[in-house]
Amino acid sequence: MRVYLDNAATTPLDTEVLKEMTSVMENCFGNPSSIHGHGREARSLLEKSRKTVAGLLHAAPSEIFFTSGGTEADNTAIRSGIASYGIKHAVTARTEHHAVLHTLEDLEKQGQIRLSYVNIDSKGNVDLAHLEELIAQEKSLVSLMHANNELGTLTDIEAVGEICERHGALFHCDTVQTMGHYPHDVQKLKVHFLVCAAHKLHGPKGTGFLYINHQVKIAPMISGGAQERNMRGGTENIYGIVGMAKALEIAYRDMDEHHQHIQGIKSYMKEQLETIQGVSFNGETDPSLSLYTVLNASFPEMEMADMLLFNLDISGISVSGGSACSSGTNIGSHVLEAIGASPDRPAIRFSFSKFTTREEIDFTIAKLKEALAV
Repeated sequence: MRVYLDNAATTPLDTEVLKEMTSVMENCFGNPSSIHGHGREARSLLEKSRKTVAGLLHAAPSEIFFTSGGTEADNTAIRSGIASYGIKHAVTARTEHHAVLHTLEDLEKQGQIRLSYVNIDSKGNVDLAHLEELIAQEKSLVSLMHANNELGTLTDIEAVGEICERHGALFHCDTVQTMGHYPHDVQKLKVHFLVCAAHKLHGPKGTGFLYINHQVKIAPMISGGAQERNMRGGTENIYGIVGMAKALEIAYRDMDEHHQHIQGIKSYMKEQLETIQGVSFNGETDPSLSLYTVLNASFPEMEMADMLLFNLDISGISVSGGSACSSGTNIGSHVLEAIGASPDRPAIRFSFSKFTTREEIDFTIAKLKEALAV
C-alpha cells in the first residue's frame, strides 16, 4: 500500500483537470499574442480562464495576472509593491513561507527597507495589537499568510485588512494553502494582493496567479513582451492556465463536500495519534482556527529521530518533516523554531486531500507505531 499525506507540498492532478488540459494540448497550440486565427483561439482560452478565476473571487478580470506559481506571485507583489510606492518599512512574521521571508530579507540586506516581525504565540497566531503598533507610524507593506503551510494555523485576514486600511498599509496575503479550500471574496477583503499556486488544489505545477486590487498600480517584476497587460513578460502557459481555472472551478463547486470529508479525516488522524503516548500537536487544531488539510504532530524524543521519515517512506508513506521547501537540507523547520517547539522531538506534517481515506490513516498509524516501537 502506498499512502500520500503530503498534500500541502503538492496535490495529485484531478482527472477532470487533466482531461481539460489534454483537450487544449491536442487542439490549441497558438501563441495568444499572435493576431492570426490560431493565436486568437489561444487568446480566447486565456481570457475565458481569467474570467473564471476572477468570477470565483468576485474580482474583475483585469485584476488577475497569471504567473509561474506562488513564489513568482509573492515576489512580484512584494518587490514591485515596495518599489512602486517607495515603501521603506515592511512587516511579516517569522513563520511565513520562505518565498516571502527570503524576499523581504533580501530587500533589507540591500538597504531598501527596514523589516519588522510581528509577535506570534506558541501556536503561530499573529498578535494583531502588535501589528497595529508596528504600522502606525509610517507607510508600510504587510505580508501575512492566510494559513501557515506547516502548522495549519489560520490568520484572521479580515482583521489584518482592517488594520492595514486604517493605517494606509499595503496588504499582501499569501493564500497558496487556502485558495480553493476557503472562499475568497475580494469585494469584502481589505487586501491588495492575493496569491495562488495551482498545484496546491489539484491543478498543474508551474502555474499560478496574482490578484492585484484595481486601486494598486505597480511596475512589472519580469520585463519582456506586453503579456498580461504589460505586467508580466513571457508567453502565457495556456495549458497550465486552463488547468488551473478548471481546478479552481471544481474546488469551489465541491468545496463544502471536500471540507467536510477532509476535516473528518484530519479529526480521525488526530484521534488515532492521541493513542500514542507523548504525542503533541503544533499550531492550532481547533477546526475554527486551523486549516483543515494540515495536522502537525511532534513525537517523543528518540534515538535516530531523523530516521522516522525515512522509515515511513520505506513503508510507502509520504509525509513531510515540516515545509517541503526545506526537504533535503540539514536545517530544521524555521516555523517550528519560531513557535518554540523542541528541536529534540521529531515532527511530522500530515496533510490531506479529497482523495485521502480512513484506510490510509489506519495504515499510517500502524506503521508509525512500528517505527516508534510502541
